[in-house]
Amino acid sequence: MNELVRWQTEQGTIVVESDDREPGFQSVSRTGEIFHEAAGKFEDALAGVREAAQSALAALRGGDLNPDAVELEFGVKLNAAAGAVIAKTSIEGHLKVKMTWGQPSAGAAEGA
Repeated sequence: MNELVRWQTEQGTIVVESDDREPGFQSVSRTGEIFHEAAGKFEDALAGVREAAQSALAALRGGDLNPDAVELEFGVKLNAAAGAVIAKTSIEGHLKVKMTWGQPSAGAAEGA
């Protein structure tokens, strides 16, 4: 069954649909309303995802590959008790990485 979770943000309040069958789901409070209150702020929940993205980008940009651009794509699930977690597809976590090389430099683009 899906639950509605109310998150406080620095800009106001948002409501996120969450699946209570997911591992780690824990009802934070049920006050007779249709909403659960999230345990923390929305920005705090995303902090771990931000750190994971920074670590992944640092690892992918380093070394001999030296791509001109790196893109990361992953799903994020929000849970009232666990916060933000990287979503899974099937049994494993999902992380799509795209690296590109051969982008024209700024000087070469201006001369064209």
